[in-house]
Amino acid sequence: MIVSGKGRAPPRRFKMDLSIIIVNYRTYDLTKQTIKSVLDKDHPFIYEIVLVDNASDDGSLEKLKKDFSREEKDGRIRFIINTENKGFAHANNQALKETDSKYVLLLNSDTVIVDDCLERCMEYMEKDKKIGALGCKVLLPDGKLDKACRRSFPTVGVSFYRMTGLSKLFPKSERFGRYNLTYLDENETYDVECIVGAFMMVRSNTIEEVGLLDETFFMYGEDIDWCYRIKAANWKVVYYSDAQIIHYKGGSLNKKEKPKMIYEFYRAMYIFYNKHYRDSYSKTVTVITYLGIWGMYCLKRFINFFR
Repeated sequence: MIVSGKGRAPPRRFKMDLSIIIVNYRTYDLTKQTIKSVLDKDHPFIYEIVLVDNASDDGSLEKLKKDFSREEKDGRIRFIINTENKGFAHANNQALKETDSKYVLLLNSDTVIVDDCLERCMEYMEKDKKIGALGCKVLLPDGKLDKACRRSFPTVGVSFYRMTGLSKLFPKSERFGRYNLTYLDENETYDVECIVGAFMMVRSNTIEEVGLLDETFFMYGEDIDWCYRIKAANWKVVYYSDAQIIHYKGGSLNKKEKPKMIYEFYRAMYIFYNKHYRDSYSKTVTVITYLGIWGMYCLKRFINFFR
C-alpha cells in the first residue's frame, strides 16, 4: 500500500480477525502443544492457524496433519509445506502473503498461550489505532520473564553495555539496562522499541505499509528489523503486560544445529548493523563493531565446544 503525504489510506475490510502463523521444523511435540493451546480455548473472534513446515524430515508434519485433520477440513488450520528450509523469515512471509486478517500473530512453535491472551491483545490494539505491533509478557517455564520480550534497538552503545557485562552489573540503570529494559517494571504496559518474534501481533495495515520480514535474516534479527521499520513509519510498538504466554525457549533447536544457530545469531547482528547503523558511524567504529560481533561469535563457539 502506498501512503501519500496526506496520511495513511483508510483501513480495508478483512475476511478474518486474526491469522496465527506458526513455523514447524522438527518439533512435533512442541508444535502440537502450541496449536492445542490455541484451539482449546473459546475465542470470541474469527481466526485461523497457518502452519508452515520448513522441510521437516522427522515425520512431524505427517503427524500434525493427522492430529489436526478435522481442523484442516473445517478451515481452522491451513498447512504450507516447504521442500527446503529457507529460514524463519521466509516461512513467515509465505504465510503472510496468503492471509486476509485484520491482525497477524507470529507465534513460535515452542510457546503456550495462557488464558485469554489473544483476546486481550486484540482488544488493546483496537483501543489504540496507532499501535502497529504488540508483544505480551513472555514467561519462561520457571515463571521468570523472558527478557527478550521487551528490548531497545542494538545500537553501538546498547550492544557495548551488554557485551561488556555492564547491563548485568547494573540492571536497574536506565543507561546500562537498556538492552532488555531491565530498569522498567515487567508488570506495566508501555511503548518499547522492540518486541520478540516468539509472540508478535501486528496490524495488517502496518504490514502493508512497511513490508514483509527481511529474508536476509535466516532465524534471528528479523523481528528487530521489522520493529525498526514499524517505528520508522511512526507506528507504536507496545509491550503489553496484561496478557501472557509461556516460552519453552530453545526447545525448537536440537544440539546438532546449535553451532549453526550461534552463527546465525551473530550474523544477524552484522546484517542489522550494516542495514541501519553503518552509515551513521565512522569507519573506525564500524571496524570495532565488526571485531566485537565476530569476536563474541568465536568466544561463544569456543565455550560451546567444551560444553
